[in-house]
Amino acid sequence: MASVSPEQLLARLAKGKPVPGILLLGNESYLRDLCRRKISDTYVAEGVRDWGITQFSADGDSISAILGQAQSLPMLAPQQVIFVRDVEAWERLGDDSRDALVKQLSEYLDNPAPFSVLVFEAGALDQRMRLAKMFAEKTVVVGVELSEKPEERARLAGPLALEMARELGVELDREAAAELAEILNGDLAGIRTELEKLSTYVGDRRRITREDIELLVVSARKYSVWELTDMLASRQPSLALEFLDSLLREGEQAPALLGALAWMYRKLLEAQELPPGIYGGQAAGRLHMQAKTAEMAVSQSRKFPRAQLTTGLAALYEADSRLKSGGTSQRAVMEFLVARLASSTPK
Repeated sequence: MASVSPEQLLARLAKGKPVPGILLLGNESYLRDLCRRKISDTYVAEGVRDWGITQFSADGDSISAILGQAQSLPMLAPQQVIFVRDVEAWERLGDDSRDALVKQLSEYLDNPAPFSVLVFEAGALDQRMRLAKMFAEKTVVVGVELSEKPEERARLAGPLALEMARELGVELDREAAAELAEILNGDLAGIRTELEKLSTYVGDRRRITREDIELLVVSARKYSVWELTDMLASRQPSLALEFLDSLLREGEQAPALLGALAWMYRKLLEAQELPPGIYGGQAAGRLHMQAKTAEMAVSQSRKFPRAQLTTGLAALYEADSRLKSGGTSQRAVMEFLVARLASSTPK
């Protein structure tokens, strides 16, 4: 199903073009909430949202009730937005019921009420079914999910971090945004949480720099990861698993820990590419790290054969996909990963 990005949707809304039907497709909560807010802001004034915004669930409300609301003039508001979550529930209907629903929706979207905007929400839809095909044909489908590839996800999350900072009333340096997105593995909810802490920390300065990221976000997690990386380099799976267990029991979140490890492995690969004799400030400039951290990276990189780092990075990306699929417990994914990274014969 071809889709537009949230940025493309926002550009379309800014032009004031009518959009009678929108499908928000994906599981990234921050992007979905961003689209919800922008759609609401575009069509319904803040003072009349009790009358101009209605919430339905496809799992509990009938299609007749949803379309009945769409065809009813809103009270005290010139336009209304109707959010319909859990659209996946319609796929579970029997064939006849589902076909009838698709027919009703299709007929409405062919002749929509000019005062209503229907916003459907789904994590995923079966593209082989008529329901998904109807949405693709008759609504604007917005992908509310970043790439499954960690590096690309981190790259896409950087500009969104800048937008989050603006919402919080602070300026975020572009390098700091990239660093934050990378160390948090492109996790938008995590980025938002850290930016809230950082905005409080910088206070009246109202500007967040890479140094602030290093100090508040990276430091504690980074040095824990350095210790773990040392155990991986020396092929000590038992010690590494015990250390992982202690981190998880202390409250470290698996996605954040995985992001920090992937960041570390990329920095170690970069450090191996530095010419001999580069230390301190020079290494810091090349690696975009503080001098002390850069020295640690250079020293640690010498303990790994390059093949161990490249296969390890591939294993980290595979683990990232497993975490996002949700089919296995996060602890199990991390334990399998650490055992694999510390193996004397990594696959």
